[in-house]
Amino acid sequence: MAKASEAYVQAGDREVRVSSPDRVVFEATDSTPAVTKLMVAQYFADVEDGLMRALRDRPTALERWTSGVRPGMKLATGPQDKDADAFYQKRVPKGAPDYVETARITFPSGREADEICPTEIAVPVWCAHMGTLTFHPWPVRRSDVDHPDELRIDLDPQPGTTFADAVRVAGVARELLEDLGMRGFAKTSGNRGIHVYVRIEPRWEFADVRHAAIAFGRELEKRDDGVTTAWWKEERGERIFVDFNQNTRDRTIASAYSLRPLPGAPVSTPVTWEELAELDDPRGFNLFTVPERVTAGDPWSEIDDVHHSLQPLLDLWEAHPVELNYPPDHPKMPGEPPRVQPSKKVAAHWDEDGNRIAD
Repeated sequence: MAKASEAYVQAGDREVRVSSPDRVVFEATDSTPAVTKLMVAQYFADVEDGLMRALRDRPTALERWTSGVRPGMKLATGPQDKDADAFYQKRVPKGAPDYVETARITFPSGREADEICPTEIAVPVWCAHMGTLTFHPWPVRRSDVDHPDELRIDLDPQPGTTFADAVRVAGVARELLEDLGMRGFAKTSGNRGIHVYVRIEPRWEFADVRHAAIAFGRELEKRDDGVTTAWWKEERGERIFVDFNQNTRDRTIASAYSLRPLPGAPVSTPVTWEELAELDDPRGFNLFTVPERVTAGDPWSEIDDVHHSLQPLLDLWEAHPVELNYPPDHPKMPGEPPRVQPSKKVAAHWDEDGNRIAD
């Protein structure tokens, strides 16, 4: 039987065309059947409520796997990866339908771009037609793209640690947030990590939110010796890394209800704190199980009810305002330590401000 050249998915009030609907995106595993491009588009339509809560009015980069997901395939993270199999789309693609709206964002370099800004479920479904599996929204709304309304706490397990370690640390993070008068919302990363989001008042700039994340990580280190904020991998050890730089301008995290490019089509899935405490295998949340799960409601349905002040965390930062490294693609910042691995650092080659001394 010939494969269909196109199909349509009902997305809100629109019918969205999906080309090559029978193309296999995820191969079958021992526990899940194969996933086609049409199934990905239908999945996004099925999780409309939670997905749009995560994306609505946010500038969003697309992670596009146009040839599907196969072992050994690589995602491009920079110009050096020109032969990679997948890539990030940070500018609205040419030929986008007229219902695909945009937001103008500014990169750390000062360059600007018009990025997709989802306003209705037809947009993510159309993105599936373009090979998108994962959405990477900025922590801002398009009404004010320079002041985040989210603090993102990324708990990243390092080699030698487990998902169970991340679950334990997430519980400590919840207690710390409660002590600070904040309410956090947890989700699986779709892999081994856990993300905790806190809605904040959009009063502070990216640098402030990043400092708040550093302060949070340092407080978490005090409460659990299995936590680290060490930027350099060689210093992290077998601990859970609090990736504070996920709060830096143009650094994003896979959204709630995004698919991840891993076998079995796993989903970054919002969970209640009670569910998380009992969760031992996040791979059970995938394209096949999450649509039925959300019929009972989204665990993040109340996330927009309260936007917290960041001041308690900024007070902690001011008590110990020691800067940490920015990502390598970010301009060098005042007070930032040298961008060189500690094991390779020769003290005589760096001044007190972390700048390389010319030979």
